[in-house]
Formats: sequence, C-alpha cells, structure tokens
Amino acid sequence: GSPSATPAGSPSAAATDQQEVVDLVNSERGKAGCEPLTVNEKLTKAAQDHSEDMAAHGDMSHTGSDGSSPGDRIERAGYSWRAYGENVAYGYDSPKSVMAGWMNSSGHKANILNCDFKEIGVGLAQPGNYWTQDFGTAR
Repeated sequence: GSPSATPAGSPSAAATDQQEVVDLVNSERGKAGCEPLTVNEKLTKAAQDHSEDMAAHGDMSHTGSDGSSPGDRIERAGYSWRAYGENVAYGYDSPKSVMAGWMNSSGHKANILNCDFKEIGVGLAQPGNYWTQDFGTAR
C-alpha cells in the first residue's frame, strides 16, 4: 500500500502501532533467517481482546480474567492452531520500546524468532499500554 500519515489520537493510531510492531518483528526475523509473519485477523482479534481484558482489569497475565489460556483465546477467535505463542507487556509507550523489552527477554525473543510460526496478531489497549502478540501456525 501507499504510505499514509495518521494524526495522533485518531482511531487508527493504535492500528498503526500494531502494524509497526509486526514490521519490527519481521525485521528481527529477517536478521535471524526466518520467514516474515503475515497478519491474521483472527490472531489480531485474540490479541486485541486479551489486551483489552488486561487493561480493563489492570492485570498483565497470560491467563484471561475468565481463566482462559492463550490457546483457548486463539481458538475462540476461530483460529485452528498447530502451534501458538503469546507475548504480553505493559507500560511501554511505543512499538520500538515494547519490542526492545521483548527482545531483551529470552522467552519473548524465542517466540519472535520462532521460524515455525507463520502468522501474527498484535493487540494494544488503554489505559496502561497493554500489548499482546499472538503467534500461530494453523492446522
């Protein structure tokens, strides 16, 4: 697509941040020799719903407020997974800062650089900048 500028505070500002996270993920994967991930709308829904759930409860966790696991939420969004991974974070105010945080943590970095994953969805919710990355490989 052609480049476009989004004024701060517009509804698509979050979507721009989410796309930037995907771009940063794919940049890191490229350096590691992995194929780029494609954005999947079901993984995006699972990630966004989880970010909103964490923000609503002020609780960063891989367990949803309803007791769900990442795999449960990804399935609930309609994605039949063979493999999945989830990264969460909060308090980072930009895609670059949250990616730096994840890349400096071995478990999170392992998900980002897992060549077996094919697709990704990214969520971001307020207040508190709650980020979710859901990675998947479909069955």
